[in-house]
Amino acid sequence: MKKALVAYYSRTGNTRKIAQTIAKKLNADLDEIIDRKDRSGIVGWLVGGKDAFAKKPTKIDFKKNPKKYGLLILGSPIWAWTITPALREYLLKNKITKFAFFCTCGGDNKDLAEKIQAISNKPTAMLIIKDKELDSKETEVKINNFIRAVRR
Repeated sequence: MKKALVAYYSRTGNTRKIAQTIAKKLNADLDEIIDRKDRSGIVGWLVGGKDAFAKKPTKIDFKKNPKKYGLLILGSPIWAWTITPALREYLLKNKITKFAFFCTCGGDNKDLAEKIQAISNKPTAMLIIKDKELDSKETEVKINNFIRAVRR
């Protein structure tokens, strides 16, 4: 398998934890997408949800060029039933069309693949981890199934 990159945005660390697990299991490089806008605290959470819902652009930083990788896995929390402004910007800035996707979220996101497809293409594989499942055995099984799908 070609070298993989796991690029992710994480506000609280939940998505980072899943990204690190996936990268370790795939022996992939890891790159954090940094949102230059302060999203900390309750105000940052509220504004983040509003910005995500409104599809508002944001300024981001990242270190690795995703075009240099044979496999790209993107991760984001879900805010206001959609991806974060940071991941939206990453997809648009890099013109990414082929990738696998994972997210952490509080609720159901049945039409998430279609929302992502409106920005880019539909992910080749998708993993949704609910916040209440984060440290469960179920999450480990879901991650392993996702990795099997990604490797195909």
